[in-house]
Amino acid sequence: MTLRSLSLTASLLASALVVTLAPLPAHAQQAAAQPMPRKSPHETTTATVDGATLSIAYGRPSMRGRKIMGDLVPFGFVWRTGADEATTLETSKDLVFGTYRLKAGKYSLFTKPEKTGDWSLIINAQTGMSGLEQDPTKDLTSLKVKGGTLAKPVEQLTLAVVDTPAGGAITLQWEKTEVVFPFTVAK
Repeated sequence: MTLRSLSLTASLLASALVVTLAPLPAHAQQAAAQPMPRKSPHETTTATVDGATLSIAYGRPSMRGRKIMGDLVPFGFVWRTGADEATTLETSKDLVFGTYRLKAGKYSLFTKPEKTGDWSLIINAQTGMSGLEQDPTKDLTSLKVKGGTLAKPVEQLTLAVVDTPAGGAITLQWEKTEVVFPFTVAK
């Protein structure tokens, strides 16, 4: 290699380094700083049941032609009950799920669907984490119910708090599945 070719190689490397280290144009910097749009929109649903204000915040994934129950949401495994961060429940008053009294506060909700149609609602004391970071040692209670079948498919996961004659319920609808988790407001 000649001195001239070494000089040319060094010059090319220096130019490449300058280009690499050069600041991005303003519009490129803005685009790089903005978070990627989520595939699943996030929603908070709020309702009042027997004087208690309850809100559920969750990511709402869509079917988009996919098989959901038993595939995207596998049977026999704990599911984050939505997309992205763990789904949260916040209540202004104590609630009773089965025999468990849940103190007013904020909690994460997980579910576990079974091939038999049974579903478990798992209430976890941990909040503010990814939906994939459930710590079972922080589970407070689990309520098991039988799921139902809807006549028409629901494209986007829908959670709601509803008032019922016996108290209230957290409902889950997606694909052709509907699950109702009953509760009462503690007196």
